[in-house]
Amino acid sequence: MDGGDVGRAVGWMTRTLGPYAVGDDWAVPARGLEWSCRETAAHVAHDLVAYAGQLAGRADGSYLPYDLVVGEGATPTEVLRVVAAAGGMLRAVLDTAPADARAWHWGPCDPGGFAAMGCAEVLLHTWDLAGGLGADWSPPPDLCEGVLARLFPDAPAGDPAAVLLWCAGRGELPGRPRRTTWSWRAAVPD
Repeated sequence: MDGGDVGRAVGWMTRTLGPYAVGDDWAVPARGLEWSCRETAAHVAHDLVAYAGQLAGRADGSYLPYDLVVGEGATPTEVLRVVAAAGGMLRAVLDTAPADARAWHWGPCDPGGFAAMGCAEVLLHTWDLAGGLGADWSPPPDLCEGVLARLFPDAPAGDPAAVLLWCAGRGELPGRPRRTTWSWRAAVPD
């Protein structure tokens, strides 16, 4: 996965949720989460900036000691603009990082891993937000395939969107219990 994939995922998020950002109450919980829709969107922006910083700073061993804070008074439209800006930062870092660059995310992670994690955050939380706001949305299969291949290599076969939601504890698959714990694998062997 790469910066273009992150840009496409963020585009899906802003196009899907933009119509719900004016006049809707983003204090409602996102589907399946304790966070509000606003908190969930701010979390996405935070993670995109964190991934960009890790890779740009070539952090090795821990996360860099900084945080993104979205102002309390930011409207849902403004929060989505912060997500788009954060996605642009990650995309820019991914587009300029050499393929052999490594930065820490529970082990050494390559640019493709950071791109996949950025896409996963955006796709999964867009699904959460859409559900909380009453929108009908499913992640695009091609981006789901990339996330599954990179972060969930042992994922079962099936519809990529349904499998990604199942891998991340958000859905059920025939013959498989819903996951209550899960993690992805972004680190690469040294």
